Amino acid sequence: MGRSPDPVEHIVRRHGRAWLDVLPRFGDSPDAAAVRSVLIRIAFASTYPPRRCGIASYTSDLGRASGNREIVALTPPEHETPYPTEVHHRIRRDILEDYGRVARALDGCRVDAVSIQHDFSIWGGPDGEFVLDFVRALNLPAVATLHAISRRPTANQRRIVSELVGSTAATVVMSQAAAGLLGRAYGIDPGRVEVIPHGVPDLPLIDPTQAKPGLSLGEAPFLLSFGLLGPGKGYELAIAAMPAVVAAVPTARYVILGSTHPDVLRREGESYRRSLQDQVRALGLGNQVEFVDRFVGRTEIGRWLQAADVVVTPYPNLEQSVSGTLSHAMGAGKAIVSTPFSYAAELLAGGRGVLAKPDPTALSAAFIALLGDPARRAAIGARAHAYSRQMLWPGVGQRYLQLFKRVTETRPLPTRRSVLESANA
Repeated sequence: MGRSPDPVEHIVRRHGRAWLDVLPRFGDSPDAAAVRSVLIRIAFASTYPPRRCGIASYTSDLGRASGNREIVALTPPEHETPYPTEVHHRIRRDILEDYGRVARALDGCRVDAVSIQHDFSIWGGPDGEFVLDFVRALNLPAVATLHAISRRPTANQRRIVSELVGSTAATVVMSQAAAGLLGRAYGIDPGRVEVIPHGVPDLPLIDPTQAKPGLSLGEAPFLLSFGLLGPGKGYELAIAAMPAVVAAVPTARYVILGSTHPDVLRREGESYRRSLQDQVRALGLGNQVEFVDRFVGRTEIGRWLQAADVVVTPYPNLEQSVSGTLSHAMGAGKAIVSTPFSYAAELLAGGRGVLAKPDPTALSAAFIALLGDPARRAAIGARAHAYSRQMLWPGVGQRYLQLFKRVTETRPLPTRRSVLESANA
């Protein structure tokens, strides 16, 4: 004889996961809460790999860390590469009709909640306002994660963010500074905002000399900037700082790792990269500044981070509210030199990094001081690594999962009698 079917499995098979909401109330099914936790399903609406952008990578990592998921991929017009199997829906970014159609389709997908990744640039319409059409058509609780918060928003940007926050069950930002900015610049109640840090992979804290041979690098110290290349990264400031650095530390090098952002490539081609290369030649730094022009995945980025002596985030935009690059470098336990944009000022406080004004003189002084003091580099890196333990992806995923579960608890529940009748059917 076959085994008797588990009643929880029976209810899920016949009626879907929503019925599990009432099981923990019975008291006669101690595993019900655990089963419900495993089965809660989230639809993530975002750009997504193989799309090359920071938010796509973030969503991929968050989806894996949060558990059961499906993806609603925001697809730009030029996208032709196949998506992985977890992508169940596509929204053509510039086609307004897709937003309502896909939002309504999620009702039939046994999805418990929707995670909306927001940046003005990834959604269609003026300032990405089509995100509001998507939210209005949803019949599911939604959580919005805000990746870009302007300190001086236009009237339309302020309207979009305010309505998005007001229309979702919860809003997530990645720093206390971002939460405060929402209150000051957008008039949003801080009680509606959750602060969950940017996730990072779990990289061991090791001495760079141990990692350099794996990349065929010599023992000479090097500074590293990485990520998708484009104007606004401030790499020209770091390059301009290098003549003074080389004069003080002749063996020092600066490596700029990463391919050009696809949106920049579509609009401008490689003009920004060429301008940086022209700057390097003009300064006579051909042997001291290296461009590694390729897209690098998570594993290779980890190897470069572990080998670097100093990581540089020289962003000139001091309003930047999050940086995956800076977060990732902290997770690797790196000594970081950064301009004092709001996210960096918060995360690198307490001796977890070095802040320098966005000009070559200030940056070169910070570079020289760190390159000449290995003990200080190690101490800063150790503090950054210790702080980043709260940012590891498994813990971040659990915090999101707890939030998703909380917002789904407000959904109407079946009655006890109807559940019992269904279980006995």
